[in-house]
Amino acid sequence: MKICYKCTKEIRVDKIVGRKDVCPFCQADHRCCLNCRHYDRMLYNQCRESQAQRVLDKDRSNFCDYFSFNEFRSDAKTKEGGETTRDKLEVLFKK
Repeated sequence: MKICYKCTKEIRVDKIVGRKDVCPFCQADHRCCLNCRHYDRMLYNQCRESQAQRVLDKDRSNFCDYFSFNEFRSDAKTKEGGETTRDKLEVLFKK
């Protein structure tokens, strides 16, 4: 299952993701850092791939050779409860 980073809707990607491919729902670029499995906002350059070149616009299409579409979004709403991981942690630490 592939999820768009912007609208969080499930999208079907049957081929290699090109630079001009966009989400059919919100028109966001597919081949961008925010859709990549290597993206990690907590790391330097926000990328787990140490060989990748720095990309400044994480939401824009780029030429990164290490791009691999993320299979899921850790902060996307879950189907069961509708809560995000962040919501669950906030509730846990509010007490």
